Amino acid sequence: MSANFSRRRFLTTAAAGSAAIAAAVSAAEQQAAPGGAMEKIVVGVMGMGGRGTELARQFQQQPNTEVAYVCCADRRRMEAAADVVEKVSGRRPKTVVDFRRILDDKAVDVLVCAACDHWHAPATVLACAAGKHVYVEKPCCHNPREGELQIEAARKYRRVVQVGTQRRSWPGITAAMEKLREGAIGRVIFSRAWYNNMRGSIGRGKPAPVPEWLDWDLWQGPAPRRPYRDNIVHYNWHWFWHWGTGEIGNNGVHGIDLSRWGLGVDFPQHVSSGGGRYRWDDDCQTPDTQVVTFDFGDRMIVWECRNWHPRGPEGEAFGAIFYGEQGTLALVGGGYKIFDLKNKLVEEKSGPGGDTQHIANFLAAIREAATANAGIEIHYPSTLLCLLGSIAHRTGRSLRCDPNNGHILNDPEAAALWSREYARGWEVKV
Repeated sequence: MSANFSRRRFLTTAAAGSAAIAAAVSAAEQQAAPGGAMEKIVVGVMGMGGRGTELARQFQQQPNTEVAYVCCADRRRMEAAADVVEKVSGRRPKTVVDFRRILDDKAVDVLVCAACDHWHAPATVLACAAGKHVYVEKPCCHNPREGELQIEAARKYRRVVQVGTQRRSWPGITAAMEKLREGAIGRVIFSRAWYNNMRGSIGRGKPAPVPEWLDWDLWQGPAPRRPYRDNIVHYNWHWFWHWGTGEIGNNGVHGIDLSRWGLGVDFPQHVSSGGGRYRWDDDCQTPDTQVVTFDFGDRMIVWECRNWHPRGPEGEAFGAIFYGEQGTLALVGGGYKIFDLKNKLVEEKSGPGGDTQHIANFLAAIREAATANAGIEIHYPSTLLCLLGSIAHRTGRSLRCDPNNGHILNDPEAAALWSREYARGWEVKV
């Protein structure tokens, strides 16, 4: 993709972000008004961990929105999530283990997918084909080909697919992007994003009987079958390539998405990764220490992770910062700080965070054709950068990429990781 096209896209999406937030607020006000014309949107939520349960609660709190289903392969989590929705609405949603029962219900308008990474794209494509709009958690897909298929499905079935990189809808972050567009720090050349955490070891897992509360076959879904082990469910699957995308896909995608947005870039020319499993000696396959460099020809993003140490750059566990010819802009919480070249603070803005605005924007995109701030076509390059970083790590060498679409050039072994093998009957097709 040309630099000029990327810059034009940056200007368009930054402006559209502000307009879409305003439209989402307007839609919420109209819904709340007596006799409002907005029709009720019916939602089913898939994957009832902490994130899925919170999304179910948040969707239920939106005006004229009903969470009719909660779904999970873990029956304990499913019933607990139903309790949460019932407490908010006074009505208990239906509980189903198989999300396809949600797709069968013509009254359902939206599928929310907060299941594991290996489920994100298959569920999205099936939901679009069933006529449902989709709110899918990040990363949008487990491998690059799936992201391309998600875009195809959204286009073919004319569905709104919003990805859960919610900072795209935070007013303070949108204002920061407008500052970059206006030239507040001059030409922006470099962005650094990072994630730090205090994660412990997952140890060495052992084969074990499948718990009675878990449908292990449905949990695996599109992934080829593996025997149950006692250190995979529920969170540790993130650190196995078979189901997860590592920390770069888990949390790195948030910061990388901000860096890409701020620089106005999509697809890189060159990707390199350094790092490994340095802190713990356990079953994890993904790195706990990693630095990934994305080179776009005239601009660069660097992402770094230490998920065994709490302190990150700028004293923040998570963040993104931009360096321009005339100064620096650091994203802080829901806002930003701008510094001149003498490191003097010249401007500061705070703002709210959370999920509410992002969900409201998604619902406005359905009802009023507002721009989805993290629509699948806007978001996919961010997840792709994460996946390319992982491919570079897994192959142990740098990647050359087509700047028009991110495809890997002249490296068949790396290019083989563009897609994956599926369990029979679960192949992703549009």
